[in-house]
Amino acid sequence: MLAFLADWANLLIRWGHMIAGIGWIGTSFYFIALDLSLKKREKMKEGVMGTAWEVHGGGFYHVEKFTVAPKELPGDLVWFKWEAYLTWLTGFLLLIVQFYLDAGAWMIDPSVMALEPWQAVAISIASLAVGWFVYDGLCRSPIGRQTTLLAVIGFIWVMAAAYFYTHVFSGRTALIHVGAFIGTIMAANVFAIIIPNQKKVTAALLAGDAPDPKYGEIGKQRSVHNTYLTLPVLVTMVSGHYPMLSGHPQAWLIVAFIIVGGACMRHVLVSHEVGEPFAKYRAALPVILAALFAAIYMTSPQQRNTADIDVSDVEAMTIVQKHCTSCHAAKPSNEGFDAPPKNILLENIDQLSRHGKQVVQFAVQTRAMPLGNETGMTADERLKLGAWVDNQ
Repeated sequence: MLAFLADWANLLIRWGHMIAGIGWIGTSFYFIALDLSLKKREKMKEGVMGTAWEVHGGGFYHVEKFTVAPKELPGDLVWFKWEAYLTWLTGFLLLIVQFYLDAGAWMIDPSVMALEPWQAVAISIASLAVGWFVYDGLCRSPIGRQTTLLAVIGFIWVMAAAYFYTHVFSGRTALIHVGAFIGTIMAANVFAIIIPNQKKVTAALLAGDAPDPKYGEIGKQRSVHNTYLTLPVLVTMVSGHYPMLSGHPQAWLIVAFIIVGGACMRHVLVSHEVGEPFAKYRAALPVILAALFAAIYMTSPQQRNTADIDVSDVEAMTIVQKHCTSCHAAKPSNEGFDAPPKNILLENIDQLSRHGKQVVQFAVQTRAMPLGNETGMTADERLKLGAWVDNQ
């Protein structure tokens, strides 16, 4: 019953995370695209730096952006912040429900690093905080005023985090944490920088003072960072469903291709949306393709020479019963499940044959299963299991 309720909690929190994330990504991309589409026109109000004409849903919109802020603010000013806050909050709740509450199974792989559950959770929380403070320090330092240098060092910082996670946590947990690491930076940008700066501008206006333009400039810098990080985060967040990514021995290097390709894709999407000439973003296209093909090449299945390995049905089932059927049974003995994952049963030889492709994908080509390798499945057992499937 506990596992059943945990599944519902997981589903509802995940649903909320998706809803909030869609809202945040949509507004983030929209406002960056809006900013890039602004144009100076002959007749503009005092203090307006540019305007944009848009059409959507059968209507036309005329949007103005002020260089700093208008002289007066309306009482119905809309703040875009809760999408970011709720995305992070639901994401952290998912970490708790999916990983922290059963850290021994989900987060820890003894062959990577032998940890106690409390240690894994503590490392997770501390690393997310450290990630933000280092990034924020870089942005506030003189490096933050040099866009290219900041981008390079920021990229190295994320790659260092990816390397760290893949050498501390299980494969699935590692890439999810890369996404959480980046997502925490993005949400903290909104919570600690963008919204507070906007509030300072608002307070100055209400007090009859001229706002300092630096607050808007800093806020825009962090907003631009967020949009470049958005697409890579999405890939890392769903990586647990793809063992070719999370189960790869050099998964941290795959993260590099995800970040570079995702950032370039963001550049193309936004540039095309605002009508930039193709010449301004065409150079990003071959980079996207190169990153994609590099990731595909890295994750391509390794050829196994199993023709000379003779594994009997009894031996294959012995391996499966030792490492798989505690979860993949009609009534799982693993307390973390009240139903077999993905409804895959591996209780007899016919079921093993029927699901052989999935077994090879998750337990032979990668180390995605068993979860955290808590049963200690050896490389020899994986090879034999793959040999049995190959020779069917």
